[in-house]
Amino acid sequence: MFLLQLLIVLLLVVAAVVTLVLQARSDRFQAARDRSLAAAQAFAHAPGLVETLRGPDPSKVLQPLTEAARKEAGVDFIVVTDREGVRYTHPRPELIGKRFIGTIAPSQAGHVTVESVNGPLGEEVQAVVPVEDDHGNVVGLVSSGLKVSSVSSAVDRQLPLVLAAGGAALALATGGAALVSRRLRRQTHGLGPSEMTRMYEHHDAVLHAVREGVVIVGGDGRVLLANDEAHRLLDLPQDVEGRPVTGLGLDPRMAELLASRRVANDEVLPVGDRLIAVNNRPTDRRGGPPGSVATLRDSTELRALAGKAEAARERLKLLYDASVAIGTTLDVQRTAEELTQVASPRFTDYATVDLAEPVLRGDEPRMVGVGGEAPELRRVALSGARDDHPLYRAGEVHRFAAPTPQATGFVSGKAILVPDLSASAGWRTQDVERTQEILDYGFHSLITVPLKARGVLMGIANFWRTEGNDTFEEDDLSLAEELAARAAVCIDNARRFTREHAMAVTLQHSLLPRGLPEQNALDIAYRYLPAQAGVGGDWFDVIPLPGARVAMVVGDVVGHGLHAAATMGRLRTAVQNFSALDLPPDELLGHLDELVGRIDQESAGPDEEAAIAGATCLYAIYDPATGVCAMARAGHPLPALVHPDGSVEFPELPAGPPLGLGGLPFEAGELELAEGSSLVLYTDGLVEDRKRDIDAGLAILRDTLAHPGRTPEEACDAVISALLPARQRDDIALLVARTRRLAADRSAEWELPSDPAVVSRARADVTQQLSDWGMDEAAFTTELILSELITNAIRHASGPVRVRLLRDRALICEVADGSSTSPHLRYAAAEDEGGRGLFLVAQLAERWGTRYTPEGKVIWAEQPLP
Repeated sequence: MFLLQLLIVLLLVVAAVVTLVLQARSDRFQAARDRSLAAAQAFAHAPGLVETLRGPDPSKVLQPLTEAARKEAGVDFIVVTDREGVRYTHPRPELIGKRFIGTIAPSQAGHVTVESVNGPLGEEVQAVVPVEDDHGNVVGLVSSGLKVSSVSSAVDRQLPLVLAAGGAALALATGGAALVSRRLRRQTHGLGPSEMTRMYEHHDAVLHAVREGVVIVGGDGRVLLANDEAHRLLDLPQDVEGRPVTGLGLDPRMAELLASRRVANDEVLPVGDRLIAVNNRPTDRRGGPPGSVATLRDSTELRALAGKAEAARERLKLLYDASVAIGTTLDVQRTAEELTQVASPRFTDYATVDLAEPVLRGDEPRMVGVGGEAPELRRVALSGARDDHPLYRAGEVHRFAAPTPQATGFVSGKAILVPDLSASAGWRTQDVERTQEILDYGFHSLITVPLKARGVLMGIANFWRTEGNDTFEEDDLSLAEELAARAAVCIDNARRFTREHAMAVTLQHSLLPRGLPEQNALDIAYRYLPAQAGVGGDWFDVIPLPGARVAMVVGDVVGHGLHAAATMGRLRTAVQNFSALDLPPDELLGHLDELVGRIDQESAGPDEEAAIAGATCLYAIYDPATGVCAMARAGHPLPALVHPDGSVEFPELPAGPPLGLGGLPFEAGELELAEGSSLVLYTDGLVEDRKRDIDAGLAILRDTLAHPGRTPEEACDAVISALLPARQRDDIALLVARTRRLAADRSAEWELPSDPAVVSRARADVTQQLSDWGMDEAAFTTELILSELITNAIRHASGPVRVRLLRDRALICEVADGSSTSPHLRYAAAEDEGGRGLFLVAQLAERWGTRYTPEGKVIWAEQPLP
């Protein structure tokens, strides 16, 4: 408003000034015209002018005359020209003789011309008057002009006064507008017109839409305003505005409070069947008008809404807690217990979970029982305030009859609400005596919800309430269904994990050795513990070898699950097959490395890069005749060696890469073990854990093994007790082997020259040795076997021939030579003179074969002891 007033006054002042300026310009032009025309006419009619123009030198005569006349007349110039407009005179002499600037055609015809031009002296008003002789002929022209800027007018003198008056008017108008605007701004608290309009529109909309009653009472006790909610709560008439509060028929205490203007905070007053909470405040605290404003709330409705909101909040909190607490493990029974513990006592007094027996084993149960009955169920979880209840106990097996809510809910797959157990006839058909005990105990309401996930019905969850708590309602039914649905998914996950884990464990156990083979070289004990979270690919094996030797192997396939277990089985089978070839440890690991590479290639698709399966392995061969143990490892932890005196070391063996990387050779190392030493082989799951690094695990292992005199079984128990983690996340394989030496009287060895004549002497020595061992009945067969083997060695090999006879669990004959060529068994034709020696050996011996040594080869044959 202030700016609008200021703009109007400013426009008026500007309009007045512009009008005066335009008027002054018009006056100047008119004055310049009159003066120029008068001067030109006066000079044009001057006596003697015609004769002078016809004289010989008009300029000489007229120039001083025109200058004198110009000054007298107060004009800027008086110019005399001939009839064609060539100047005879000019205030600037250099322009004499040049053509006149202006319109002269009318004047040549005898007319007077007045015009505005931009001449040599600037913007001018000039008049051109013809000079006529006595006959009326135009003999010349006289022009007089005056610059407009040289003419002053009365406006120029009045303009300062006008501007001063306009400024004063503008200042007065500005001051008045500022005072008015300040007054309006103070009264409207700085709000503009649009804001005031919007405020009143919002004020009216909010006032009548809010769910609180508002009553404004003036200082005279009359109602100024009452919104729609106030009309509803106080039952006010429509024409309440302007009427006194005391005349509205209100409760006296309510009328007294509204008219008193005293402060009230949530003061509850009865109005009919309502309890109204009133807040009252005076309006003149900060300079406002006298009166008061009261807000009214129906506390009856608010209490009901608050109760519903609190119940909804508790249910949401319960569902959130259930999502966190249920399913923390992949154990079926533990998951069921978590459901009952969450539900009781926050939602129900007692909660039970009954599951079909196959679910506990990881299998899927039958959908329904015979004749509409639920299948046989086992109570796996129960939670309640007291333990002296008559409900089925945890672990009991039962079957719900067809009319019961439990059977009906299980068969239909829908939750059942029984608000009053005493009025439910079908529920009591299960067991009349037990159900009566349940009623006498105080149970009065039941919700039973089937546990169903992915289309599989696994059991039911029952929620019970006893005396002292409200009866279950429909809202409770939806909450129970939500709790059961979340628990059912977790139970089904646990069931599926149980099934897969059982399958993997079964596969793993089927691929592991069922027991240890009989042998005399080592006293062995072992422990194998599959991971709790999922089976892995750890394995071990003990393989008897020819010559009373024993091979031990421990390995670990990377990863968990069926694939790791299957890979482990393939590697264990491969180790057994390679061991049958009697390969040294480093060569055997080389073949295993190639096998793992082929497994990677087979598992990759045609356009996929082969993934590295990855496995570690340690392979050892112990010879009791010499006490030497040859070992090679592929990325596996070092074995522990316990000496007979109890000292423990981790012997340094050449480190090879894990199986499957390829490209790098393996190297074997040899240790000579004293009799009674213990060799401890293990996988990394024993010494390494998420809460313990491998160095700490090895230190604990060293301290645990440092006890002389322990049997392998005792050592296994001590190690597992010291190193088994609380939560086993990886397989553990442990093998403890205590060494034995082959007694000197159980072996005999001879070195023979490469001469066929020594065969008979060798037979005699062998016969004598067998006689000393009390094995005369085996002499004939042994002589035939050794004769053939020694003869072949002398005939086909080079160097000396060594013969060794071992008495262990079998009678072992060994013939060593310096050749690396292995003999082959073949069938000789009837007319062949040779080729029957190895055939006879194969027929007479239980087993026979060849193994290679750095010096050559050894051909061996085993016979059962008599």
